[in-house]
Amino acid sequence: MTKFAAWACVLLTIALTVYGQFIIKWQVIEAGALPDGTAQRIQYVWRLLLNPWVISAFAAAFLASMTWILAMTRLPLSEAYPLTAMVFACVVFGGALVFAEPLSTGRIVGVALIMLGLVVGSRW
Repeated sequence: MTKFAAWACVLLTIALTVYGQFIIKWQVIEAGALPDGTAQRIQYVWRLLLNPWVISAFAAAFLASMTWILAMTRLPLSEAYPLTAMVFACVVFGGALVFAEPLSTGRIVGVALIMLGLVVGSRW
């Protein structure tokens, strides 16, 4: 595997992780509020676990682990791992776009600081 392919695996790891987070959020919204009773809660979670979309999110998490393993065969952990901070930015801004989640100034500043840390950490 080339170093370029290893970096592509890191990006695929990020994309698969974000996909899984979005799918689970979407399906939880579709399932409605968590019921009050214990038996109903177990049934609620069980239905979600058997949901094909949720299963696809679990499959994405597994594939993300596989692409990460491939990336680790060619890249130093200290160089590759900081890039996974992009998951935070993708989820925060994607959550605002897709799910109309609030996007406060504090949240934007927080993501900007994470991205700044990513740049600084990858340079030294």
